Formats: sequence, C-alpha cells, structure tokens
Amino acid sequence: MKEQEKIFPKKSAPEKSARMVETIYGCKWSLTIYQLLANDINRPGAMVRSVEGLTTKVLNECLRKNTKFGILERVDFNEVPPRVEYRVTRFGTKFLRILDELEKLQNEIECDIA
Repeated sequence: MKEQEKIFPKKSAPEKSARMVETIYGCKWSLTIYQLLANDINRPGAMVRSVEGLTTKVLNECLRKNTKFGILERVDFNEVPPRVEYRVTRFGTKFLRILDELEKLQNEIECDIA
C-alpha cells in the first residue's frame, strides 16, 4: 500500500485583496496619484498638468479603478462648469499606511544589501 502524503493548503492572500493590490500596482500612475492627493492636488485637470506624461484617459482609468476598490472617492460639485475632486477614503488611508510600511521594508532591504 502506498503511504498517503499529507497535502497542506498553500497560504495566500485572499483573492479579492490580492487582485486589488495587483491591479493598483498594475497602474503605474496610482502611487503618483496618491502623492498628488497628499499634496492637495485633487482635481483631475490639475493632476494631468502636474505630471509629465500623464494623459487624461489614463488618469481617468486609474481613478476609476481606485474608486472601485474604495481607496478613493469621487466628489461631484453641482456647479457650472462641473467640478470634480477626489479624496482618500478611510479604507484608503489604511491601505496607504500599508504601502508606507512596504516602502519602509524595501528601504531596510536595500540598506542590508548595501
């Protein structure tokens, strides 16, 4: 008789969380957008003017993804001409803290290698 092998389930991030992080990092502009928001640049037109190479189409796609995941919220003002701003949600604040911790970890790794 063959001995039964024990198979342990592979530990991985919950699929929804892993997909969210993968999608956010897949958009190379997300981190730049977070920096803009931290510097009170929260209107799409101002964002495009502030970052060389960022197009309106790509910005809108990136903002849409971040809004879908609940990291950012879109605020529409009932004005003429229309005005839209984006801001970080409470969940987004927690998410950005995690990104800050990842950056600290990366810095530690780089210091250990050097």
